[in-house]
Amino acid sequence: MHALNTPIIRISIMMQQMIVRDRWGRIKRYQVSTAKNGAGEQENSGCTPRGWHTVARKIGKYAPINSVFIGRKLTGEFYNDALAAKFPERDWILTRILWLKGQESGKNSGPGVDSFNRYIYIHGTPDTEPMGIPRSHGCIRMRNADVVEVFKRIALGTPVYIAQY
Repeated sequence: MHALNTPIIRISIMMQQMIVRDRWGRIKRYQVSTAKNGAGEQENSGCTPRGWHTVARKIGKYAPINSVFIGRKLTGEFYNDALAAKFPERDWILTRILWLKGQESGKNSGPGVDSFNRYIYIHGTPDTEPMGIPRSHGCIRMRNADVVEVFKRIALGTPVYIAQY
């Protein structure tokens, strides 16, 4: 149970929606895109893991909008139509990364199910990608402007609850 003004992020896989309550008690909703393979915790499943997580790392604080990350490192590239055409199969991780760590041993933390070791993030994606439709490889995708806003509003350690409903 979390106090009324405790920061928290709640993600609904069914609704493809994120609700953020920041440290000032302000609440905001965002459309997201979770895994096209649905909900699940198993390693290599391509599914979005459920349950309690925390924001373990925040990456890209000063990166410009549409900055490209590979392996959590900036590549020096900026997403655009030409880059998309050059790398049509790339899973674009853009602008900011909030790296999640599972908090439930045997469910989303530990061997075979570890969200952190699965590299499960909340991250930006090309603005041409639809929101509200499951399309990711397990992560939670957001519009770039939205992920910048969430990144600013929450701190490391913020609880994240990912629900099926």
